Parts: sequence; structure tokens; C-alpha cells
Amino acid sequence: MTNSLNSTITGLNDLDPAETREWVEALQAVLEHDGSERVHFLIEQLVAVTRHAGFDIPFSANTAYINTIPVAQQAQFPGDVTIEHKIRAYVRWNAMMMVLRANKHTNVGGHIASFASAATLYDVGYNHFWHAASDQHGGDLIFTQGHLTPGDYARAFLLGRLTLEQMDHFRQEVNDNACPEPNRKGLSSYPHPWLMPDFWQFPTVSMGLGPIMAIYQARFMRYLQDRGFADTSNRKVWSFLGDGETDEPESLGAIGMAGREKLDNLIFVINCNLQRLDGPVRGNGKIIQELESEFRGAGWNVIKLVWGQRWDALLARDKDGLLVARMMSCADGDYQTFKAKNGAYVREHFFNTPELKAMVSDWSDGDIYELNRGGHDPVKVFAAFHAAVNHKGQPTVILAKTIKGYGMGDSGEAQNISHQQKKMSPSSLSNFRSRYQLPVTDEQLNDLPYLTFPEGSKELAYMQQRRADLGGHLPARRAKSYALDVPVLNDFKPLLEASGEGREISTTMAFVRLLNILVKDENIGKRVVPIVPDESRTFGMEGMFRQLGIWSQVGQLYTPQDADQLMFYKEDKHGQVLQEGINEAGGLCDWIAAGTSYSTHNVPMIPFFIYYSMFGFQRVGDLIWAAADQRTRGFLMGGTAGRTTLNGEGLQHEDGHSHLMSATVPNCVSYDPTYAYELAVIIQDGLRRMYVEQEDVFYYITVMNENYAHPAMPKGVELDILKGMYSFKKGADAATVPDSPAAYTPSMEIKAPRVQLLGSGTIFREVEAAAELLSKDWGVEADLWSCTSFTELARNGQSCERWNRLHPTEIPKQSHVAHCLAKAEGPVIAASDYTRAFAEQIRSLISAPYTVLGTDGFGRSDTRENLRRFFEVDRYHVTIAALKSLADLGQFEAAKIDVAIAKYGINPDASAPWLI
Repeated sequence: MTNSLNSTITGLNDLDPAETREWVEALQAVLEHDGSERVHFLIEQLVAVTRHAGFDIPFSANTAYINTIPVAQQAQFPGDVTIEHKIRAYVRWNAMMMVLRANKHTNVGGHIASFASAATLYDVGYNHFWHAASDQHGGDLIFTQGHLTPGDYARAFLLGRLTLEQMDHFRQEVNDNACPEPNRKGLSSYPHPWLMPDFWQFPTVSMGLGPIMAIYQARFMRYLQDRGFADTSNRKVWSFLGDGETDEPESLGAIGMAGREKLDNLIFVINCNLQRLDGPVRGNGKIIQELESEFRGAGWNVIKLVWGQRWDALLARDKDGLLVARMMSCADGDYQTFKAKNGAYVREHFFNTPELKAMVSDWSDGDIYELNRGGHDPVKVFAAFHAAVNHKGQPTVILAKTIKGYGMGDSGEAQNISHQQKKMSPSSLSNFRSRYQLPVTDEQLNDLPYLTFPEGSKELAYMQQRRADLGGHLPARRAKSYALDVPVLNDFKPLLEASGEGREISTTMAFVRLLNILVKDENIGKRVVPIVPDESRTFGMEGMFRQLGIWSQVGQLYTPQDADQLMFYKEDKHGQVLQEGINEAGGLCDWIAAGTSYSTHNVPMIPFFIYYSMFGFQRVGDLIWAAADQRTRGFLMGGTAGRTTLNGEGLQHEDGHSHLMSATVPNCVSYDPTYAYELAVIIQDGLRRMYVEQEDVFYYITVMNENYAHPAMPKGVELDILKGMYSFKKGADAATVPDSPAAYTPSMEIKAPRVQLLGSGTIFREVEAAAELLSKDWGVEADLWSCTSFTELARNGQSCERWNRLHPTEIPKQSHVAHCLAKAEGPVIAASDYTRAFAEQIRSLISAPYTVLGTDGFGRSDTRENLRRFFEVDRYHVTIAALKSLADLGQFEAAKIDVAIAKYGINPDASAPWLI
């Protein structure tokens, strides 16, 4: 080994090349006679001795820029190379055609270059590794790279799973006629289970989410195994992502957990085509080397798949390591340029020394340009996949070097514009056709024809047999599982009754009581999956530590500090609680894995993820949207909810807007209950809808940490609770006007002015108190309405409005809000612990004057009383709003409102809370 090579590898000058050569030759001798494991052992011993002597030996997680698997250790490729090459060529062609045809008469877009770079990776997986769910195998879970959908569709088309009509409706999912249903011929742009519920399993194109969801799916499979719900021991989770996608924090954010948990059922395949959307991923660096270091440091098994077979002969000639050194010194930006040029350019600029030029002196420029990358070589890909599947004790990442736009020629191969390419030039199409020897004539090229294998052909038979051997078609999704026997409402009887004299509880405590009832249920108790992000004590759930145990693959290897206490911290291999630390994204991914278990494992599970509501939709809203897409079922519990209930914490902890975010998710059913019986009614019906009727919805329910007495459930209100609004209490028919202040007329019984007061969550209790003030101080009676969900009320109203608009001659439908208030008298005032926009959702459904109070502005620290006064949602501001509304209708003397404002100590000239 030369002095220059040593400098290249270590970054240091070699002070004694002769001594270095002796050490290297000794190691090479050991390598030849005893193998790499012996060499590794000796090197580790040398490092250990040096460190023991007190020297700092920095760890390097990088290896040479060559394949991890030596040629001699490659698993033998079992397939028919010729047939698979032809199948792959047809798949490539059809994937291009569907994008080009879609854009011939529309502007719907699509991506060609990404799949072109990864076609071999997917082809080898489909033919040799990926099991479908069958009686013999539970099925592997494949998180496909989002922009590669044309390849999946093209393969499904060749297998007869998709029709030509469907292919021609790529990205065209809406009918162009008056049909009330979506266009079922359409194919979604990316993997969307909501749009194609029998085909796609996981939505992955919101980049970065696929990797973190895959990690927690792999971990949840271990949870199911340990708890006896399913045998997942022979199943794998494969996550495909692009090298540019690893810049997303979620892509790498949980790889440490995967390494710590030794998830050897997890395989990442990173398509390192060296390009992201606008240009190189690391033009001045080496993304494969960077990712190798990241993953190896996180405890992963790293397989670098850099070079194809055509490099093997050159690497065998590289006795002095000059070629390997050149591979390492070249930046990714250079590698991209090499593939965008030609063989002569590569000879001049890559083989740029006399020694390297001599190495390829007997090669033509064509031979040099055909030097292939590992991700395009099925033999090398198979070897990498085989090694990954059989590796034990660690998750595996395969770093596969490819070329973006592979085969697209001057229309996009290795060019910065590749990702956005929707069209190809005639010459590029012709060259592609010739390169892959496809049966398309020059005359046919303009028609952009699809290619198929005739029935009975050896290629079609090969494809069918490979999938039959692996259990069936993929992608494929199970839409339904078996129904569960869920509790009836009366099983939650303690929550339907009054909390008892002198007993005050929060809705969070009510939820914990309900959860305890559920986990003890003989039918579904074991299926409940409580998930908490290191906040169990905040939510009063620490009692579940000992009762249920916190799941851990290894149990508890230590004596907990609180072992002598009743509710000690208990980790258990068969534990039921998932505790993710300070990690809302991880907890949400747990929830997704459990909430999709009915589909991925045919094992319905019931996840409850409770977290600070402020850190839910706001922090992991993209994951919640993905959960909705993949038809997750379960309960999200927004704890310490509302802008004024979490007193003392301040701006970044107080939630006044999560219900606005939840309202944007079409299949998220959201509620803001005040009392325990409301919570019980909502959760029981949610269990029925999701686990008996198997509706593809999920629930967002906010619970608070404020203690107060809870009344018994009024009779017959269950259905209205679910609709979002019910009559809590009617005001009296008459009232007595108070004697003071002196400006009032003497006491006399009159027909009282009346208002309708609406509220939700803890602020409903302020609304109740306001009703008392109105009656006692001002002779105004109020009807009280508990609005468990302004969002569900708004959705119902929108449905009625739409139906009426499209059926103008039929009897109009009436919204639930309009039905409740049909005979109500007086103006309507609504208040909640959320911004005004929350209750504003139902304004169009109310014919009477409507005033909304909310907590607009930034949160801040103080007592609940002061916070509610500051945000103008307390009982006094509700009272003033009611009096002003009555005055506007001529039913109350305006001058008396000034008296009320002074009486309640309100500063009328204070700045609006949202301006401070």
C-alpha cells in the first residue's frame, strides 16, 4: 500500500511507509488464511490495548466506498436473469407510459425518474423476498417510496390486477360526469389507502413519515408477539426511502430506538441516486458515507451496495488500492456528472491518473460508461437483500447507489431536472426502446403503447409463480377484520352517575376510571393499548404501571427506585402500556401501528394515546393526517386541554386551537366533553363504530385537569351527546328582578328575557355560572346547552346545507343545531376554551343573533380564574355578552350593561387579548 493511499484513507501523513507496509501485509495474510472475523478481532484487540494505555482512539463509523459484501460472500442469485431483465424492462416501459399518457392531454403530472432509479430494487423484492399475507405467512409490510407508484402500478398491470382503463386514469380520480361517486377507475398519485383501500397499505409520500412509521410498526409486531396476539417472528418490515428524504428529521429521528430495541425484523432500503428534487443531495460530500456513519452509530447493520458486477474485474486489478481511493475522493456531484456525460468524459475525469488510465486502457468508452451501480444489478441487490433478511440482532439499512432517471437518456438521466420530468423526447423514447429491446415500432412510439405478456407466455408464468410462491399479490391491503364484542353503555355506570357529594374529579380522572373499566373487560381488555409520552403521572395513570406493566422486550433488568411503593415503575415483557418517553411522534406512530393492526395483522387492537393536547395536532399533525389516510382506528386523548385549564404552564403548553386542526381531518370525530357521562357515551359509541361496525374513523377527545363535581346523566340525552349538542337545563319561565341597584324598578314577577347559552369543556361550567348570575342579578333566564362537539355540529350542518342545495324541490333537511334551537327564545351566546373560530363553525346554522367568546391569543401563566377573565370567557364576560345581545334586540336596557361591567370589575378599555 502506498504512502499516498494511506494519506487518503486516514487523512494523516505516513511517517514510516515501510513499517506500515509490514503491518498491512501481516493483516492481509491473516485475512487470506483466517478470514475477516479474525482480522476484526485482532484490530479490536489493538485498539483496546491502546485505549487501556490512555490514548484516545476516535471511533470511525465509515468503511471504504465499496460494497460491504465481498464477491466471495454473495448469496447465489436463484432467479432467471434473462426473464427477470425482460420483465423489468416491461415494467419500466409501462411506468413511463402511464405518466406520459396522463400528461398527453392533461396536466396531472407524475414522476418517471425516481422509479427508473429503483426498478431493480423493487423487482428483486417482488420476485424473491416480499411475502403476502397467507395461511402460511402473516405477510411482510412494505413502505414503498411515495414517488415510485408508477412502478407498482405497472407491475400490477402486467399481472392483470389493473386494467388499461385504470392505467389511463392515473392521477384522474374524479369523474367528469354527474356520477355522485368518485371515479373508481382512477389510480391515486401516491400510496393512499383512503383512495385505494384494497391496494395500498401505507401512505408514504409525505417524506420522512414512512421511515418513522415503519420503525414503530416493526416494534409493535414484537409487542403483539410478546402479548400472544400474533406470531410475527418470520415477518419483516421494509421501508424504502430516498437519500434526499433522510434530511427530514423524522427519517432518522427514531433510528436510535430501532437499534436499541434490536429490531432485526426491520430493513431500510435507501435509494441513493444522489439527487433530491432540485439538485444533488450532497454535491460536495458523500451521502452514502454520511448515512453509513449515522446508522452504524445508532446500532444498525449497514450494507453498502455501491457497485455492480461490471466493477468487480477492475476492483480485482486494484492491488494497490488506487481505484478504491479514487472512489472515496470523488464527490457525489462528480458521480452525478459522470452519468450525465459519456464514457470518454469518465475516462478523462474519473480515471484521471496514469495508473488509473492504464487500468482501463483495454476498455472502450462504451465499456467504461456501462460500469454499473449496485442498485441496478439484480445479482448484487439479491445478495444485499438476502444478507439483510438473515441478519440477527440488529435492524439493517441497505445503502443502494443508483442513477436518477436511469434509462431516460437526454430527457433526464442523472440531470438536475429529473424529478420534475413528465415528458420524454422522441429520441429518448427510441433509445430506451432499443436499449431494452422492446417490441415497439417507430410508428407506434407516438402512440405511447403499453406492453403486456400474452397469456401462457413464460414471462407471465414466471411473474405469477414468483408471487404464488410468496403468498399472493402485493401491494394488497386487508380492509376489514373481525368484529369485537364491546361493552354496552351501562358497563360504565360509575361514570353515568353523579361524582358524589364533596367529590370533585377532572375529565382526565374520569377517563382513567373508564380506561380501568375497559382493561378489565373480559372481551376486549387485553386489546386495549394505553400509550403515553412520559406523562403518566401528569394524567394520573401511574397506577397502570404495576397493574398492566410497561411493555419491554427484555422485561426489567434493574430494581426500580420506587420498588417499595405501591405504584412502582414496572417494565414487563408482557406489559400492556407503551411508554415512549418525551416523544409525541413516537407515541403517535405506536398509535398508528396499533390502530392499523386490524389491517396489517388481522388483529384488532384498541389504542388510547393520551398526551398534552398542545403537543398533538400542532406538533405531529402530518402524522395524524397520514393516520387518517391509512384508516387508523383508535382514540387520541388530548390531555390538559384548553387554553385556561393548564394554569401556570404558559404559552407553549396551553392549547386553544387543536380542535380547529382536528376539524380539518375528514374522518376524525372530535369532542370536547365537560362531564364524565359525556365521555362515557362518546367512547362507548366510538368502540361500537370502530370495532363492531368497523368504520374507518378515529376519535380526538379533549380532557382537562380541572377538578369539579360531575352530575348524573340526564335521561335520554345519549344520542344528542353524540350529535354534539343537548339540552342540559332549561331556565325558569319567569324571574324576579332584583331590588338593587337603585335605578331598578321595584321587584315584581315578569316574563323574563331569555338567552340561549352554549358551552363546551370546562368553560361550560362558566356558562352555567353565568346563567345563575343572569337570573340572580339581572332577571334574565338562560337555557343551557352542552355542546360536546362544535365540529360535529358543523359537519352535520354542512351536510344538510349541501343536500338542500342539490334537492331544491324537496322538503329541506334541518341541522341538529336548528332542531335544538327551533323553539328557543332570545339570542345565542357560545363560549369555549378554544379560539372563537371553534364555535364560529355553527354560525350559519343559527337564525338568532349569535355571539361567540373564545380564547384567541397566546397562552400565558396565571390562575384559571385570571386566565379566563383575561381571555374574556369567564362567567362575567358571558353574562355581559348575553346582556348586550338582549339590549341589541331591545329586550334589555343598554345603560344597565355599564352597571354590570362596573359591578363585575371589567375594564372596558383593556386591550383585546389577541393583541397582547
